[in-house]
Amino acid sequence: MRHFRVLYVQVLIGIALGLAVGLLWPDVGVKLKPLGDGFVKLIKMAIAPVIFCTVAAGVARMNDLKAFGRLGVRTLLYFEIVSTLALLLGLAVGETVRPGTGFNVDPASLDPSVAASYLEKARHSENLVDYLLGLIPDTFFGALAQGQLLQVLVAAVIIGIACTRLGEFGERVAGFLEDGSRLFFGVIGVVVRLAPIGAFGAMAFTIGKFGPSALVKLGALIATFYATSLLFVVVVLGTVAALAGFSIFRFVAYIREELLIVLGSSSSESALPRLMQKLQALGARRSTVGLVVPTGYSFNLDGTNIYMTLAALFIAQATNVHLSFEQQILLLLVAMLSSKGAAGVTGSGFITLAATLSIVPSVPVAGMALILGVDRFMSECRSLTNFIGNAVATIVVSAWEGGLDRTRLAAAMAGEPLPLSADAVIA
Repeated sequence: MRHFRVLYVQVLIGIALGLAVGLLWPDVGVKLKPLGDGFVKLIKMAIAPVIFCTVAAGVARMNDLKAFGRLGVRTLLYFEIVSTLALLLGLAVGETVRPGTGFNVDPASLDPSVAASYLEKARHSENLVDYLLGLIPDTFFGALAQGQLLQVLVAAVIIGIACTRLGEFGERVAGFLEDGSRLFFGVIGVVVRLAPIGAFGAMAFTIGKFGPSALVKLGALIATFYATSLLFVVVVLGTVAALAGFSIFRFVAYIREELLIVLGSSSSESALPRLMQKLQALGARRSTVGLVVPTGYSFNLDGTNIYMTLAALFIAQATNVHLSFEQQILLLLVAMLSSKGAAGVTGSGFITLAATLSIVPSVPVAGMALILGVDRFMSECRSLTNFIGNAVATIVVSAWEGGLDRTRLAAAMAGEPLPLSADAVIA
């Protein structure tokens, strides 16, 4: 009976019940969508304050701002290398497996209006200057109210730097920010107990809305995407983790509760605060966690990158469009840019795909209609891969910076209980 008190067991039960309701009573499943949406909104309510307090306090406690700048550069360098590997893997698997071959779809028969709304959203991020200006919040409280993570990050870094220049007063402000961080982590601890209900509603809606028939129809694409993502986690991230001194399998086991929350809600943000807590408890510095995790949610979307190149090749193959080696390289280069361009936009996976295809004229944008029905089934895998990728990135960058507590890391990987640090209380 005690096993049912464990959160990840409760979430598993919620997912299973959601699957059953969606299959047996699809109309009821569709109506349960507010349960999943409500849970995600409750989590998002506290994300911006958690990010702000954690990052601002972390920067305020740093004595060497040059070290913080070096941390930022190394973080972005790591993101670019690993993201490019994800894009290349999606391209290589798509060309090898060719999941779209045999569909023989006439591009003229496709409805171009399906992709129109996604293209419109993508255009908002095509201008680099406008995008960079968009990182600056209009007002301090506006960034927190709108929940734009990069804007919150910018504001937090500025506040943290200001604290380092204000002497004793800055120290008091840093202490206040640390207390605020503990408060909002406590809020997350309360809200996350509703995760089984949220997972139940979200899964019931997904199955009830789209049904198992959609899975069968485009099963080759879905199976290829899931297998490619698993290959990326085990081989690419596994190699990176091994070089940093830990096992990817044990690390995944360490964050299994958070992964189930992500799976149930189809949103990697739903478990972001708990991930930050666990990474700090694991031995990563607060300043590193505070910078790498929120930045990674915009610049290190490994699952989304795999999806983009794989889905683009699927559409090309399904519409009998042959892509030369040069065109595939163009697709890769465009995807490298567009994957950053729509960062922070809701539905970024489909939006960045639309932006990529609009610049690569060989592949019809209207072909997105072919995968729209099953995109929801692939969003869970995108979210899980993105989540694991950012978690691994935080540990690796911490080790790179020499700020990783190896003793705590070893204890966590061995499954031993961890004494909680003062700034990482896991509810």
